[in-house]
Amino acid sequence: MIYKIRIILDAEEDIFRDVEIEDNSTLEEFHNAITQAFGFEGSEMASFYTCDEEWNQDEEIALFDMSDNGSDIRLMNETILDDVLTEDNPKMIYVYDFFSMWTFFVELADIVEKEDGRPYPNVLFSFGELPDSPPEKNFESKPSTEFDDDYLDSYDDMDFDENWN
Repeated sequence: MIYKIRIILDAEEDIFRDVEIEDNSTLEEFHNAITQAFGFEGSEMASFYTCDEEWNQDEEIALFDMSDNGSDIRLMNETILDDVLTEDNPKMIYVYDFFSMWTFFVELADIVEKEDGRPYPNVLFSFGELPDSPPEKNFESKPSTEFDDDYLDSYDDMDFDENWN
């Protein structure tokens, strides 16, 4: 199966990418797709975090185990996408470059059949330009995923089936 996923930069402006990727891909492959879609070099540390419906961060899934003695932390190259991102748990948080803290909201939008001859992962849609530096973080409030533009009333009300290319 193919997952259609929206990756949204935690910023005031609307900056997102719609990506499709095989559900049996590793999180490391998904990490590589995200860094390429947003134009990062891909050389910085990164982690995914499982979360609830309100974007409250839970378990970390890291690119590398940085502990001295080897911990029980889950690793991206050992974790399959459909083990952590499902219709029942459609949200994750992705953080790239822990010095800059580029933070993204990841949400499963649709699950479709694989198309023969189509390469995956694939960027379906790109909106907005990545700023030169990451947006300032306000850790006092919950993240907002509502868009300001006229074409979207609310991210929560969006019907992804009609908006995918």
